[in-house]
Amino acid sequence: STGMKDVFDKIQRAAIVDSTVLILGDSGTGKELVAQALHHNSPRKKGPFVAVNCAAVPATLVESELFGHVRGAFTGATDRRIGRFEQADGGTLFVDEIGDFELGLQAKLLRVLETLTLTPVGGHEDRKVNVRVLAATSRDINKMVAEGKFREDLFYRLNVVTIHLPPLRERTDDIPILVEHFLKQIAQDKHTAHRRVSREVMERFLAHRWPGNVRELRNTLESMM
Repeated sequence: STGMKDVFDKIQRAAIVDSTVLILGDSGTGKELVAQALHHNSPRKKGPFVAVNCAAVPATLVESELFGHVRGAFTGATDRRIGRFEQADGGTLFVDEIGDFELGLQAKLLRVLETLTLTPVGGHEDRKVNVRVLAATSRDINKMVAEGKFREDLFYRLNVVTIHLPPLRERTDDIPILVEHFLKQIAQDKHTAHRRVSREVMERFLAHRWPGNVRELRNTLESMM
């Protein structure tokens, strides 16, 4: 579809530079796949690609998850832990659902992005990292900035290049292509015979709104298979 051709074009142009990229789109549209494409087509492709989903990490542990911690930093911190930033040194760090960051942590993240220097939780020594940061959110981040729920300075620091993934309902031309791709993939993964959907089923697919987007389409096809 035209919308996805625009996405591919932006990926190609943004991959070769080291700018921060903000990937926007509804849940299930494939934001992490865009991040992987940016990494694997970049000069950093031989370095690590590290992904962290902020929504999946308890709020009290997000800082430790990103920046690491020293032994004794808090109850249960029996050993030093390297955070995601240090794990991604020389490569790319993908921070998913960055809209879930609480305001206090947003200030710390802004400092790291601007200086590429971090301090582990409970530590006193700064550590330099060489990381390209890609961020994504399914939230309306412009609205969050206007309501004071997301720091404006961090938003502008992240929003150097923006890639917006359209929902599946706005790119129905892609549905037959995705269906064929997923049917082959599922047949291979599950060691089953390859099948096709009937014209009637495809018409239902094209008419459906797909609130879960591409993820919902794939899961539906796996259930059918």
